[in-house]
Amino acid sequence: MKVDAILNQIDVGSIALPEFQRGYVWNRDQVRGLMQSLYRGHPVGSLLVWETPTEGANARGDQDLHPGFVRLLLDGQQRVTSLYGLVRGEAPPFFEGNDRAFSDLRFHLSEEVFSFYQPLKMKDDPLWIDVTELLQKGAGVVLHRFLGKPEYSERIDEFLTRLNQIDQIKNVELHIEEVTGKDKSIDVVVDIFNRVNSGGTKLSKGDLALAKICAEWSEARQSLNKELHRWSSAGYEFKLELLLRSVTTTLTGEAMFSVLDGVESKDFQEGLKTTVKHIDKLLNLIGSRLGLDHDRVLGGRYALPLMSRYLENRGGSITDPNERDKLLYWYVHSFLWGRYAGSTETVLNQDLDAIEDIEHGIDKLIANLRQDRGELFLGPQDFLGWSRSARFYPLLYMLTRAWGALDWESGVELKGHLLGNFSNLELHHIFPKARLYEAGFERPQVNALANFTFLTKETNLKVLDKEPITYLTAYANKDPELITSHWIPLEPELWRIDRYEDFLTARRELLANAANDFLETLSHGNVPEEVQDVRVVDREVGSTPIGFDGEEERLLIELNDWVSAQGLPKGELMLELSDSITGATCAVLDLAWPDGIQVGLSAPVAVLLDEPVRTEVEANRAGYRFFTDVESFRNYVEREVLAIEDAA
Repeated sequence: MKVDAILNQIDVGSIALPEFQRGYVWNRDQVRGLMQSLYRGHPVGSLLVWETPTEGANARGDQDLHPGFVRLLLDGQQRVTSLYGLVRGEAPPFFEGNDRAFSDLRFHLSEEVFSFYQPLKMKDDPLWIDVTELLQKGAGVVLHRFLGKPEYSERIDEFLTRLNQIDQIKNVELHIEEVTGKDKSIDVVVDIFNRVNSGGTKLSKGDLALAKICAEWSEARQSLNKELHRWSSAGYEFKLELLLRSVTTTLTGEAMFSVLDGVESKDFQEGLKTTVKHIDKLLNLIGSRLGLDHDRVLGGRYALPLMSRYLENRGGSITDPNERDKLLYWYVHSFLWGRYAGSTETVLNQDLDAIEDIEHGIDKLIANLRQDRGELFLGPQDFLGWSRSARFYPLLYMLTRAWGALDWESGVELKGHLLGNFSNLELHHIFPKARLYEAGFERPQVNALANFTFLTKETNLKVLDKEPITYLTAYANKDPELITSHWIPLEPELWRIDRYEDFLTARRELLANAANDFLETLSHGNVPEEVQDVRVVDREVGSTPIGFDGEEERLLIELNDWVSAQGLPKGELMLELSDSITGATCAVLDLAWPDGIQVGLSAPVAVLLDEPVRTEVEANRAGYRFFTDVESFRNYVEREVLAIEDAA
C-alpha cells in the first residue's frame, strides 16, 4: 500500500494503534534516517497489522474507527507516525510522545541532506526547503521560487528531480503483513507483538493485563492516567503499574496481574474507584500522622497495594486508632528494611495472605517482617548513610515533622498544620558544607545523614554558612530545647569543626534513640492526635514544597522538568537498585530512567550527583549509563536522544 493511502486510512479510521502499544519514541536522527532512506529509494521494512472487527477493537486515543473492520498497527508505528507528521504537519490521532521529533524538517537542494531547522544556519540560505511544505504543496510550487533567478537557472532541472524524489515518497509502496482470524485473541496478538519487537522492550504482565481490560473498557487507560495526573498535581509521582497493582490487590487479595483475567469490566471500574479512595485516605493518613507529605519523602510506595487491600477488608476505614497506628508502624519498618525492594509479587502475596486474618492481620504482617529482620530495632549504624538517597532519609524527615522538632527562630513545632498549609522545609547542613570542605572532609562525610536537619526557609537563610559553635550557642542560650528537639548533642565542644566526626557519632545515637522511641510509641497508639489532618491529595502543583532538600534536589527536579518539556518521559527520583535474590538495596540512583529515555530504544540511564564510587559501580553493573553532572546529561539528551545537530 502506498504511503499516501496509509495516511488516508488513518484519517478515516481504518488504520489505528492498539491500546497496548507504547507511545512514539523516535528521535530526530531516526526520522532523518528514514527520510534519507526513502529519498534514496532504499527499503525501510514492511508493516504488520492486526485486522479485527471494529466493534470491540481496542484502539489507542480518540480516533473514530471505520465501521466493519480496522487494522491495528503491531509493527511500524514509529515509521508511520513519522511519515504522518511530516506529510500532514501534525501528529496522528493516536499520537503520544514528542512531536518535535518530526517537526520542522528541512532538505538542502544542493547538498541533498536532511536537517532540522536551525535559524542561524538556514535563514539566509534559500536552498533549505521545508519538507512538510513540499509534501503538501508539491514540487512545482516549491520550484517556482527559483525560476527567473540567474544564479539557479542552470540547476532548475536538477532541483526539480530532487524535489520530485521527495514528493514521490508519498507514493512509495510499503508491504503490509496481516494477522487475521477469529483465533487471534489478545493473548495471541500480544505474543506476536513481543516476538516482532524482540529487539525492544516487551510488554510486561501489567501491560498485558491492561490490554485485556481495555478490550472490554476502552477508557481504562485514560481513567487510570487521570488519577495518576491528579496525584502528580498534588506532588506524588506514581507509575501506572503501581495503581494497576493496587486495583488488583484491592479486588482480589492477590498480587499477580493474571488474576485480573477473571474480573469483569464493571467490577474493575468499581475496583478502581474504591482503590483511589483508599490510596487518597492512606496518603492523607501518612502525611498527617507521619509527616511524610510529599513524593520525595514517601518511602515504600509498594506498600500501598497491601494497605489498600487492608482497608478494603475493613470496609474502607480503620476505626480503632491503635490499629491504625500499628499499621503505620509496620509501614515505616517495611520501607526502612526494603520489604518490597526485591521479588515484589512473592513477598506481597505472603503479606496479603496475612491480612486476610481480620483479627490478627497486622500482627502477622509485623511477624513476617521480624522473620526476615529479627528485632525491629534501629541502631546508630543505621544512620551511617549519606546523601538524600539514604533509605533512612525519610525517617529523619518523619521525626522532624511528627516528633516535636522546633523552629529555631519562632519556637513553633515543624508540623504542617502549625506552620500553615503546605509549608516548606529546607534541608540544612548543621556543619556547613563549605567549612567542612575547607577542613579537608570528603563528600560522604560532608553529606552524612547525621549532618542533616530540616528548617524553615527563613531560619535557614539566617543561619547560612555560620559555624555551629556560633549559631547553636545562640539558640541554646535562647532555649536548649530548640537544639535538643533536633537530636543535636548539647555539648558545645562537639560543635567545633575539629570534633565533627565525634559530633556525627553522638548524633547518630540520639537519632536512633529518637526513632526507636517514636516507633515504639506509634506501635502502642500513643502518638498524640493532630488537631488538623493534612489533606495532601487536595494540593495544587503550585503549593507543593519545591526545593526543600537543598541545591542538589533543586537541580534534579529542574532537570526532570526540562526532560519533560522536551516531550520525553520523566525519570524516577531516588530509584532503588536491589539484589535480585535477597532484595537488599545495592544503591539508590538520584534520577533514573530504568527503561531508557526512549523506551525500548535506548539503554537505562541515570544521573548521579556527588554519589560514591560504589553507587557508580552498582549502576554500571545494572546496565545503566550514568552521568555525574547536569550539563553532560543534558548534552546526552540533546545529541543522542533529541538528535539536535547544534547541541552544545
